[in-house]
Amino acid sequence: MSSLRAARSGQFLLASGVLSYFASLDISVAWAQQASSREQLPPVEIYPGADQKRRPARPAGRDERGARHTAASRATSAATAPKPDEQAMQTPPNTNAVAKGASRLGLTVREIPATVEVISAETIREQGYRTVSEVAQGAVGVTSGDNPAEPSAFSMRGFTNSQINVLYNGIKIGPQNMTSRIMDAANLKAVEFLKGPASLLSGEGAAGGAVNFVTKQPHIGPIRNEAYFSYDSLNSFRSYYGSGGSTNIQGLDYRSDISRSSLNGFADDTNTKTLDVSGQLNYRISDNLKVWGAIEYKEDRSRAYWGVPLVPVAFSGSHATAGIVSGSYVSNYNGSNLGPVTIDDRTFNNNYNVLDNRNVAKEVWLRGGFELRLAPGLTLKSQAYGYGAEREWLNNEVEAFNANSNLVDRERFYVAHRQKLAGNITDLTWDANIVGMDNRLVTTVAASGLDFVRPGAANFPHDLVALVDPARGYYGLLTTQRQTARIDNESLSFEDRLKITRTFALVGGLRMEHIGLDRNSTDANGVVKTGFPFSKSWMPVTGRIGYTWEAVPGLTFFSQYATGADVSANNIFLLGPLQPLDLTTSRTYETGVKHLFWDNRAEWSFSAFDILRKNVYAAAGGMQLNFAGRQESKGVELAASMRLTEAWRVWGNIAYIDARYADYNFAGGSFSGNTPPNVPRVVANAGASYRFFTPWPVELGVIGRHVGDRYNTDANTVTMNAYTVADLYAFVDIPKSVFNAVEQTRLTFRVRNVTDKRYAIWGDPFYPDQILLGAPRTYEISAALKW
Repeated sequence: MSSLRAARSGQFLLASGVLSYFASLDISVAWAQQASSREQLPPVEIYPGADQKRRPARPAGRDERGARHTAASRATSAATAPKPDEQAMQTPPNTNAVAKGASRLGLTVREIPATVEVISAETIREQGYRTVSEVAQGAVGVTSGDNPAEPSAFSMRGFTNSQINVLYNGIKIGPQNMTSRIMDAANLKAVEFLKGPASLLSGEGAAGGAVNFVTKQPHIGPIRNEAYFSYDSLNSFRSYYGSGGSTNIQGLDYRSDISRSSLNGFADDTNTKTLDVSGQLNYRISDNLKVWGAIEYKEDRSRAYWGVPLVPVAFSGSHATAGIVSGSYVSNYNGSNLGPVTIDDRTFNNNYNVLDNRNVAKEVWLRGGFELRLAPGLTLKSQAYGYGAEREWLNNEVEAFNANSNLVDRERFYVAHRQKLAGNITDLTWDANIVGMDNRLVTTVAASGLDFVRPGAANFPHDLVALVDPARGYYGLLTTQRQTARIDNESLSFEDRLKITRTFALVGGLRMEHIGLDRNSTDANGVVKTGFPFSKSWMPVTGRIGYTWEAVPGLTFFSQYATGADVSANNIFLLGPLQPLDLTTSRTYETGVKHLFWDNRAEWSFSAFDILRKNVYAAAGGMQLNFAGRQESKGVELAASMRLTEAWRVWGNIAYIDARYADYNFAGGSFSGNTPPNVPRVVANAGASYRFFTPWPVELGVIGRHVGDRYNTDANTVTMNAYTVADLYAFVDIPKSVFNAVEQTRLTFRVRNVTDKRYAIWGDPFYPDQILLGAPRTYEISAALKW
């Protein structure tokens, strides 16, 4: 531990040295050089609200605000600041939005040499996305399933679970398959998707990319309020209220949001309740200094659905279904040969969980920091944060049909988490001119310490129940054992953009990271297990280099090479002393084009990628792991949206992914050439809407989604068949003359899964005997108000 503290001290000393060096520079010459007619990045903003989109870049000679703002100009800026709902982004891919989770340089999506997608709050509202899983399913090539063991699990570019980093306002809290929860999307400003290895921004664990959840933040200007309520045919409801704007105290802006939901499942006795309360204050002390603080409390409680068992076609007979799953299967749990399998239609609404099941999480965020303009072209930002979480699962998790008894084997599992995380991220942004070329350099120093305590089951009660109308019973005897992890992380990273010409820029970065792990594990009697405690440290170096070329205004070509690193076996919270302790490495080659045209009414993007991940371990069922050698993923993605007229809008996206294992050999066989679980070859989304400009404007829309065949295990013996679902919606905007106190009132009626398609949405490779089904047709009505 002393070496870890020394390493952290070294990082902070290095940070101090960097800051001192830049602070001592005579930047007057560089600043004067920027007054040329060359187009450059706009200055780093201190006082405009976080909800504002970045203004188009201007020649430096016409944008010399720097430190010369007067009180009058500030008043004018505040008076003319756009209202949050006046800044509607385009339909995805939103190439003119700034994605802070994809770059610290303040670049728009079009200026980043990678595939980035931003789904804004406006799009979330219009498309009817309720949870972050539904938001992900609307993104290009992304699939998701709310598996209760791994809520909000994602699959992206051939990678899943802990191979994708999940960030909260740019902060990583741990492996996705351990820390993610079902999350209502109401409090979010946007969800950002960065595709491919993304360790430069988010560190270890980003082989497949990163997903960043961005909460709503204060804006400058009049106070704006919004409220929302919905109710559906499963007796689910959602409610939300948010408010933000400038206060009577000069320079003080606020944002507060509260949402509550109760989402009932289609299976018997299943329900998820969420509560999210968040708030933030921004205080603009001067033109050059802003301080801020934020707090958030989140809670979710659910009675969980763990899917339905695979059943022999011969047993189900006339109750066998077609089009949900196919293939033959030998039970991973009890070894019985099921032969050709199906989903029995009598199990559609069955719940095999115990009656006293519980799934609970409570999370608290505290964040605060400052933004300081040290001099023209030199800005310092720092954020300190603290996070605490308590999570608990007590369930029957295994549901395995036994072909010998024609009953369902069940097995219980209990686990809890107590997690504490504290850290700091400090950025220094330097705008300069290098031999006539505009340049922006961001130096980032980050450090964090994480304590993780995991009480878990030491015994696993088992029983047998009938396939139809099972006697659910109770959990039974529970004994526990205990695991702990202490993770210290320090990193130093650089990200740079060099504008070689008005249209061609090089963008790159490098991250040097130190990860220190201390693990311990005791049995039910408190005796330390063999091999524990142990310590391990890693020092990965990752980065990316790429270019953007705006061939004609709005048409940008890009390419990049990027690398990533993550734990090869299991995840860093649960790594054991006998498991491989080396990090995997991943790299991607990517090229593509982004085009915004027709007076910003249309945009499209295309990308092709090749990702290789080495030294891979994969789930083998029953919490076991196999050495999978390499994982290769190649594919293309295409997205487009267009507002044909003021009334017509169409959009769509499609992704083709060829993901395979290589050198995946083990005693008795090989999975080389097989596809990883939950990775479809084709994913497509499309939508269209038409607006009638009547006294009470009405809009009608349709949204469709197609997901190709997937497998539930590395063996690829059972296929979760392709499915296509569609939603219909209609909304009416009620004029202000009806409710004078309310500026906007919208009533929406929505039909989800209009054809009542039955389909498999996800499979857990650790529990391969069961499949999670998608929700049937539901009807929903909602009301949204803004004033």
